Amino acid sequence: MRMIRNNLLRAISCAVIGILSHPVANAQSYKVEGEKPDFEDIVSPDLGGSKNGFKPKEWLEIEAKIKVDMSPSPRSKTADRILVKWYVAVENPDKQGTYLLLTKDITHVNIPLGEDVFSSVYLSPSSVRRLTGGDRAGKSLVYAVGYEVLVNGVKVAAETSNLKVDWWNSASDKISRSETVPLLDKSESAFAHMWWDRYAEISKEKY
Repeated sequence: MRMIRNNLLRAISCAVIGILSHPVANAQSYKVEGEKPDFEDIVSPDLGGSKNGFKPKEWLEIEAKIKVDMSPSPRSKTADRILVKWYVAVENPDKQGTYLLLTKDITHVNIPLGEDVFSSVYLSPSSVRRLTGGDRAGKSLVYAVGYEVLVNGVKVAAETSNLKVDWWNSASDKISRSETVPLLDKSESAFAHMWWDRYAEISKEKY
């Protein structure tokens, strides 16, 4: 009876040790380096063909360079997925001195480790026109840009163009969240099939 009890206790102890050691053995830490976001007016691409009277208009492109590393590094040398949360404050056309906060969550998948990749968001020519009243000068309406990188719900990096990091969460009478115009990811823009290898792959599934 004592031998059976001892064997049972030994088996339970081994099982507990196995359960406790399993996540430790498989734990991986992420290191993400992100550069300050940049933004620029960029003309719709000319993909050939002709349309009488067609004149390409300007988009506003906002992008940031990101590099992901993992320890220990998986054999695939690839990170499954990260979430990039974009925050863009633009001038409010209806109230001078105030700004609209536009947001966009982008899930990137199959990110090559140790390589520079880009994440980007866009304002369409129609959105630029609604905000400025014209077809140009989208860049001039930007007050601030920021982004966060999350892995498994944990923030691992954040950067901003000019204000302090996390300005998008600070209470302010000048900045208010808005869905007046949408931020678009690259796959939703006119540049979806351009410079493919430069940008991190986008998944339409929620993170």
